[in-house]
This record gives sequence, C-alpha cells and structure tokens, in this order.
Amino acid sequence: MISIAALIGQVFAIVLALALAPLLTGWVNQWRAWLQNRSAPPLLQPYYTLHKLFHKDVVLAHGASPLFRFAPFIMFGCMLLACGIIPSLSTDLPFAPAADALALVGVFGLARLFISLAAMDIGTSFGTLGARREMLVGFLAEPALLIIIFTVAMIANSTSLATIVETLAYREFAIYPSLAFAGIAFTFVSFAENARVPVDNPATHLELTMIHEAMILEYSGRHLALIEWAASLKLYAYSCLGIALFFPWGIGERDNFLALVAAIPLLLLKLGIGGMLLAIIETINAKVRIFRVPEFLGTAFLLAVLGLLVRLLLEVRA
Repeated sequence: MISIAALIGQVFAIVLALALAPLLTGWVNQWRAWLQNRSAPPLLQPYYTLHKLFHKDVVLAHGASPLFRFAPFIMFGCMLLACGIIPSLSTDLPFAPAADALALVGVFGLARLFISLAAMDIGTSFGTLGARREMLVGFLAEPALLIIIFTVAMIANSTSLATIVETLAYREFAIYPSLAFAGIAFTFVSFAENARVPVDNPATHLELTMIHEAMILEYSGRHLALIEWAASLKLYAYSCLGIALFFPWGIGERDNFLALVAAIPLLLLKLGIGGMLLAIIETINAKVRIFRVPEFLGTAFLLAVLGLLVRLLLEVRA
C-alpha cells in the first residue's frame, strides 16, 4: 500500500525536476560564459527560450510521419520518468519497487531510439548523420554505465536505487576504492550521454562536429521546446543519478517527510557545485574528433571494469 507521504514525495520530486532542470542548464551556461570571459546569459534564459518556443507555430518537414511528431513527446516522457525513478530527495518512492537502475538505463535507451528514428524519418543528410553518431555513442556508453551500476549494486546487493542510497548513506561508513573508478567512469559517460564537451558541443551547429543538434534541426515550435526541455531533464537526471550513487548523504529516509524537505537545499547545493565543475571541465578541454570518441568511451568502460574487479577481488574478500 502506497503511503500518502510517499506519493507526495514522488510528485514533489517530479515537479521539482521540471522546475529545476532548465535552471541547471542556465547555471552551467552562466559559468561557461564567466570562465571564457564572455558576457553571461541570464540565469533564467532557458525558461525564456522554452516560453518562446511553446508560443511559436510548428513547421513540419514535408513527408514527416507520425513518428516524427510523437518522438518529442516520447523523449520528454522518458526523461520525466527517469527523474521519477532516481531518488533525488527521498528513498521512499512508489516507482522504486517497479523500476531499478537497469530499467533506468532502458528508459534512456528508449528515448535515444525514438529521437534517432525521428531524425532519420525525414531523410535529410544532417538528421541521418546525427542519428548514426548518437547510436554510436549510445552503443559505447551503455555498457560502461551498466558496469558502473553493477559495481555499486554489488555493494548494496540490489539494483534498486533506493536500496543503494540507503546502504551507502545510512549504514556504517566504509571506504570503497571501487567507487573511485566507477565515479570517474560515470563522469565520462555523463559527458557523452548529455552531448557535452569533449564529446559534443551543445552550442555548435557545425555539420562536421554536431551530434545532438544534427538530429533536431528540422524541429520547431512546441516540438523543439519539448526536446530542449527533455535535454535539460536528462542533464538533471544524470546529475541526480551521480549524487545518488556517489554522494547520497542528505537524501531523506523512508517515512520521514521532514527529511525530504530538508534534502531540498542540500540537493540545490550539490547541483550547483556539479554544474560549476561541469562548466570548468568543459572550459579546460577541447572537443575531440568524432573518431576519438570510441577511445574516450573505451577509457570509461575500462575504468568501470577496473572498479568491478576491485570490488570482486579486493573488497569482497576483505
């Protein structure tokens, strides 16, 4: 039986994700501008952009199928579901028993599949180019993400994110060297999955370098608004997933509504620090060539495997 407090916490987490995701994007953009000695856009610029796009007319490509029209809604729904699965404020989530970390990877993969199919649906060269590159990145990133989840799941003996948070945050303190390897690998995967430098540049429209932007060039109006909002939700979801796996302290326990409320300012602090570090890493690194992306994600996979081996060979025996 789902308690009222759990239901309120679930709804509140989803509403907070909808509200904070564009703000996190604006925060990262501000820090990138400051670090590059440029005039920073307003912190609320992503909200202004969404408002403008929602009030514009939709222009559809000639011959676009229903898949092209429905893909933004599916992508947005998948990202919203991902934010509901991840325990960002409390471990008392009604979705937790039905959707674990492995299901979360499937949700991310489903969103990638539909946006890639929609990009190829209209038959343009840019859309097909971006879709092929996106599937290449997903093909290389998902195995590394799964190995990272397996490493952390072995510590908690469960793939449930709520159980993982409870194990790492509320049981006796322990140092796990495997988490260091998994954390670095997760950082690499996050940059690739969110189309950030050094894998992709979300601010570019150069046909030789863009991945995500190439897939959405034919979208406009509310469809483009949903895609941009979904991209912000994906960055927010990966940020919260990193917090849940590696910095879970402060996330509220079950049947503790006051802890849920107290977790909000701490979540804002963690997201703020994470957004600042993201901007710093993007500023000090250059975008790599698309042919170097397999090496980048191969390094992430190697680090994830090392973390798993450290867990199996050293920590379990100890």
